[in-house]
This record gives sequence, structure tokens and C-alpha cells, in this order.
Amino acid sequence: MTNKLPPFSPNSFTIYHNARCSNSRGALAILREHGIEPQIIDYIAEPLSVEQLETLIQKLGMPVRDVMRAKEDIYKTLKLDTETVTDAQLLEAIVAHPVLLNRPIVVHGQRALLCRPPEQVLQFLTN
Repeated sequence: MTNKLPPFSPNSFTIYHNARCSNSRGALAILREHGIEPQIIDYIAEPLSVEQLETLIQKLGMPVRDVMRAKEDIYKTLKLDTETVTDAQLLEAIVAHPVLLNRPIVVHGQRALLCRPPEQVLQFLTN
């Protein structure tokens, strides 16, 4: 596992992808339909580090809890729904259980979008 996010390029796209997720496949298909072949990060096979997650969440501009899949059984098992759980603990939970990270996340430049529904990725293509 690497500790760095992909190098910045103003024309590059990166998708944090789970091939088993229809939203993730949909966002990837939209990018490809527009002639974009993004770097694909399979975060399930190669979990992100806390530092990588912090960078990604900063680009999203969202609270940690908002990028988590609260409906996953492990979310409930770990009792992550309590307000006393810190952001640091949430990040550690995502590292240990990557399925907790909501997807797909597409990064372009210094901006990231949680593309649910997948058509959200079009925001990058219209601006």
C-alpha cells in the first residue's frame, strides 16, 4: 500500500472505485463515455491510510461521518453511530473496514465529489 495519493495533474481524474457497486460502475461509465480514462483506485483491495483519507475528505469538504456507509452491518456492530465516536476513530474504522467508505468518489484537481447518484460526476464536465 502506498502512502501517497496520485500526483496532481489538472487534467487527471481519479475514481475511488468498488467494482461491486452499481453507482461506482455508473460513474466510471460516464467518465469513459466522455473520453476520460481515470486512474482507478480499488480501495477495497488496497485500503487507504488515515492520511490518504484525511486528504480525500478535505477535498470533499464533508464531515467524516458523511462519507461513511451507515447502513453497513459493521457500522452498527462497531457502534459508530454514537456521537461520542471521534473523527479519528471513524477514520481508523474506515482503514480497518474499507467497505465503510461511501463510493464512488471522483477527484479532479483539488476537488472531489461523492458521486451518488453517478451523474454527479457531470459537475466536473460542465464547469
